[in-house]
Parts: sequence; structure tokens; C-alpha cells
Amino acid sequence: MDSAKEVGMELTAAIKGRRSIRKFKPQDVPKSVITEILDTARWSPSWGNTQPWDLFVLTGKTLAKFKEMNLKQTLAGAAIASDVPMLEKWPDAMKARYGELGKVVLSAQGIKRDDKAGRDKYYQDMVIGFDAPCMILACISRDNLVEYQMLDIGLIAQTICLAAHDKGLGTCLLAAAARYPAEIRKIAAIPDDRKIVVGIALGYPDPSFPLNAFDRQMAGMDEIVHWME
Repeated sequence: MDSAKEVGMELTAAIKGRRSIRKFKPQDVPKSVITEILDTARWSPSWGNTQPWDLFVLTGKTLAKFKEMNLKQTLAGAAIASDVPMLEKWPDAMKARYGELGKVVLSAQGIKRDDKAGRDKYYQDMVIGFDAPCMILACISRDNLVEYQMLDIGLIAQTICLAAHDKGLGTCLLAAAARYPAEIRKIAAIPDDRKIVVGIALGYPDPSFPLNAFDRQMAGMDEIVHWME
């Protein structure tokens, strides 16, 4: 088999094998490994090669303070004040997929619909990044329009996830990590002229946790691809 085919197979396996990790081992990721991942990710494409991203890496005491803050704000019912809001009304197809994932997430853990304590525990685990030992906060400039910068953030986030997967690490993209930017800035000293878009939890996956191994369902080609011939 020639090298081009081997590379193609490896890339395809990485794309299909990467998944959102919702439980990490209590094991730190060496700074050198994180650096290698980000050094690879910085080659991600961007509009006009503008490279609009800034990545703030939280570990150790800083991450512990972040987790404490995010959980405290959540438990207190603090109003979400994200720099970049999410959609409020999802199209029916997207809403259905989102709802189905919610059911799978609970059922895989043996949490019944009426088990409020179980659902609350999962939600709390999410806001602290599922015990990940590293959280990467992806940010963009506040001075420019959000739209194309968001596309570029998506590109570098995907590259980070794939590069981490290649090294046996797991990731999870978390909007819940960017809900309280004003409080985050007190901890991580992120400049006011940067919008915090998303958090990327990073660490070694716990293979024994059911949410790290359930069967995933993706939309079929006929749902998302439209040929114009």
C-alpha cells in the first residue's frame, strides 16, 4: 500500500474515531504534549490567513479556580452572559438530534428521566469540564465581526481535537466553559478586547465510563448533501 493511501486511512480513522469525552482520568497532560498539539493546530486554515485566534491554556491552580467559579455560578443560578450567544431556536431537525443525544447521555449512565439528582450531577460534571486536567479557551477579537472569526475558531478547534486524538488524548468542546466571561477574566487575565468563544476540555479519556463509548448517530448523506447536477 502506498504512503498516500496509508495517510488517507489514518486521517479517516481519526475523523471517525474522535469523539466528545465526558470523563477524564485524574492524570495531568505534560506541558510538552499540549505544546505539540497546539503547535500542530496553529497550521489550521483561516480566512485570508488572518489567524484570528488566541488560545488560553488553563491548568493546575488556575484551572481549579475556574472550575470552582463555574460551578458556583451555575449552582447560584447566575444569568448566562456569554460573549458569543448560542442559538435560541433550533430548526426541527437539529432540535430532534439534540434531544436524542440528551436521551442517550442520560440512558448510558442509567439516569432516568425523573432522576433530578442524577441529571443535576451530570450537569455539574459538565460545567467543571468533566474533570479534565486542561481547559483551552479559544478567543477572538472583539473589534471584528464575529461570523468569519467563528468559522476560523471552528477550524482550529477541530484541528486541536484531531491532534489530541492522534496522541491518545480526548477532548470535549464546551459552551458551558464560556458562560461567565467576566468571572473568567478575573481568573485567567484574558484581555477585555477578546471574546471568549468556547472551551476545549483536554485530557486522557476514562475508557470505563459509558459516555465515552456509546454508539453515535450521525445524519445521513441524504439529509445534509444536496447535489446540483
